[in-house]
Amino acid sequence: MQELVGKGRGLRAIREVWAGDVLFAEPPFASVVFDSHAASVCHSCFRRQEKLQRCGQCRFAQYCDKTCQRAAWEEHKQECAAVKSYGKVPNENVRLAARILWRLDKQGSVVSDTQLAALEELEDHIYDISEDDLKDFKVDIHNFLDYWPRSSKPHTVDSVSKMLGVINCNGFMVSDQRGLQAVGVGLFPNLCLVNHDCWPNCTVVLNNGNQSAVDTMYHSQKRIELRALGKISPGEEVTVSYVDYLNLSEDRRRLLKQQYFFDCTCEHCTNKTKDELKMAGVPEETVKEITEYSRTMLEKMEKARIEANYNEVVKICRECVEKQENVLADTHIYQLRMWSTLSEVLSYLQFFEEASTYARKMVEGYLKLYHPNNAQLGMATMRAGVTHWQAGFIEIAHGMICKAYAILMITHGPTHPITKDLEAMRMQTEMELRMFKQNEYVYHTMREAALKNQPIRMMAEPATESIKNLFRRK
Repeated sequence: MQELVGKGRGLRAIREVWAGDVLFAEPPFASVVFDSHAASVCHSCFRRQEKLQRCGQCRFAQYCDKTCQRAAWEEHKQECAAVKSYGKVPNENVRLAARILWRLDKQGSVVSDTQLAALEELEDHIYDISEDDLKDFKVDIHNFLDYWPRSSKPHTVDSVSKMLGVINCNGFMVSDQRGLQAVGVGLFPNLCLVNHDCWPNCTVVLNNGNQSAVDTMYHSQKRIELRALGKISPGEEVTVSYVDYLNLSEDRRRLLKQQYFFDCTCEHCTNKTKDELKMAGVPEETVKEITEYSRTMLEKMEKARIEANYNEVVKICRECVEKQENVLADTHIYQLRMWSTLSEVLSYLQFFEEASTYARKMVEGYLKLYHPNNAQLGMATMRAGVTHWQAGFIEIAHGMICKAYAILMITHGPTHPITKDLEAMRMQTEMELRMFKQNEYVYHTMREAALKNQPIRMMAEPATESIKNLFRRK
């Protein structure tokens, strides 16, 4: 850890690392499931499960099984009694702050030799909070003081404010076991020291760990892993991106200022790199008109998507895509967002052939904008590959799945569940491709027969909150 000019503290590499290398792994100081997922996600391993076992005492916490419940008990024990006594469940901010302070009271603010900063040293930016957010912030303080048990060590309003401020600025999005959707928030002290760059040299992935092995010696804990996207030389600063690169530099800077209270001076923001590509099209006057129209349609589409009105989503997207065609470039971010949503929702509704067309266009656009080892690019390519496989386009499907596998081996590593799933898919499509090349007619006949005997199950419902921003947004 070093003081960096114009950036405050930051981390530098002490040895040469290469793409896919893990610079450090860190378990959460504390973490909680989002309020909106409290009934559908295990409160220990953060896996999605159809059937969960409820805690018999507080009736709030839910777990995969007894193994997960035992693993979580140390962290849940005091929360369990507090929820029972309080008579209701406070929001995720209050629950996380309470878990942090209980651990602080018991173990202190530095809990391992590898922790580089005490929690008190982390930024809280309380005095930078906007007036509207300050109202919610004060409500959280009030609710925390009501929720905090009298039997626990008392804390001042200042110390509670500090911790809620730290969570506001540094709460990291925790994903489900496959890394597809944000389901919780946690605090990782070392990760908080890694500075932002819109074109970073590292990425962060959550590994949910493994509590399912019969022998506990093979159990592993939930942790984040900081992974290199390419070669990093000794002394070079280690950076990650706090926001999705698929925004204009002006929008990224605004988001970073609002959420993290700093002005981004990275090369890509300063030079507005790729901004022209992201708004490209011809002719210029028509592009402006269609861009404004697309912005309005994106708002309508998002509203329909939140309401789970997927037929309306498809109708809005098709109408918009028709207007965008032959005007906006294939790298225009509004067109890419329409293609992404349309491919995802059409897959969910099982219109695979049409979905594959938009998925392929989306990936082709992403390739021109994203870093070649960007996790979002890898996930999008994987989704497009699966969609092409479902549509019966085995050659394109196998190619895309291989490309996605190469990216996710770097961003997620070989042991991550999504990489393992992708490896199995890669082997399956490779076998099917060999069969296809030997006899195309026999391949399609066997495929149709297999699908009739075992119909394809519905795709997972389109996620309302995918992992695009590193830290949780207020």
